Amino acid sequence: MRSGLYRPLAGDDARVAFWIRHVRIGVLVTELSALAVAAYALLTDGPVAARLGLVGLAAGIAVAVPATLLLPLRAMMRDWRGPTLFYGWTLATIVVVVVATRLDGGAASPLDALLFLTLTYTAVAYSPAGVVAMGSVMTAAYLFCIELPGLTTNGMFFLAVMGVFTIVCAMASANSWAAYDRQMLLIRTQEVLASTDPLTGIPNRRLFLERVSRAVEAAAWGHQSVVCLVDLDGFKAVNDADGHAAGDALLTAVGAALGGAVRETDTVARLGGDEFAVLADVTAGYSAALLADRLRSAVAVTGARFGVTASVGLAEVETGDDVEDLMHRADVSMYRAKSTGGDRVGVLDS
Repeated sequence: MRSGLYRPLAGDDARVAFWIRHVRIGVLVTELSALAVAAYALLTDGPVAARLGLVGLAAGIAVAVPATLLLPLRAMMRDWRGPTLFYGWTLATIVVVVVATRLDGGAASPLDALLFLTLTYTAVAYSPAGVVAMGSVMTAAYLFCIELPGLTTNGMFFLAVMGVFTIVCAMASANSWAAYDRQMLLIRTQEVLASTDPLTGIPNRRLFLERVSRAVEAAAWGHQSVVCLVDLDGFKAVNDADGHAAGDALLTAVGAALGGAVRETDTVARLGGDEFAVLADVTAGYSAALLADRLRSAVAVTGARFGVTASVGLAEVETGDDVEDLMHRADVSMYRAKSTGGDRVGVLDS
């Protein structure tokens, strides 16, 4: 129940902006409703005290509600405070509408129609569970505070319509959230596809370079890491002798082997062709040289059937590094290993 009522509203800036606009719309609708109530009170006949009470109530709402815009809405929309704001706002609105309806004569007053306006607003803002909860509160408030003890036929009709309207609004909310979920799933799928190598299923060059960029930023805080370039030796012969299907299978196996040779916090990526890269943290017990040799050994075991090995180049991540220069240093180190026969680790270039 809690997860249904307190569904996260926003996880990115675009969604936060959507909800802030929704709050502003709510403020505008509330101001216009208060103005309409004040005009209604001034233009209709009735007890002077009741009319003045309605005008005072409308004026108080018109002055108080804009203060909502002073809240830290951008932060609130990202956590439990967002739904709490909307629920609190709706409950306060229900109280105000019920009080105004009582002042205006109870069940005979047209002001109870504002409950439908409020419920319509909730259909856009709340989860289906939230819509049902607020609709139930509205229905109960009208029944116990307006109709009882003398429930009339008109009152029963109003309650029935409110119940049906709550269901309709809940269905609209469900459709809205389902469409949003599908959109988010599509976006996440596109992001994964854009950052994943389609053959091996591991990160591609784009994602790898993004993580290297973050590693350069972390280096300023003393975080040590290293980039390893892994280029396969003798891979072209596999494609020539056994076909591209065999070559693709070997590339996939190498990607898996490299992943098994590092920690879960490290990144293994395929940069293209038969070139892979690894970004790994460096510690006293997990040196760059040790990591590189593990990568070399993993490829040697995986490619033994085809006589495929790997040349591994290293470059330590340093504060202020340009990512392109960092990758170039690793590339130079890798070619040093390849030029001396392959199946070895190049000299660490820092």
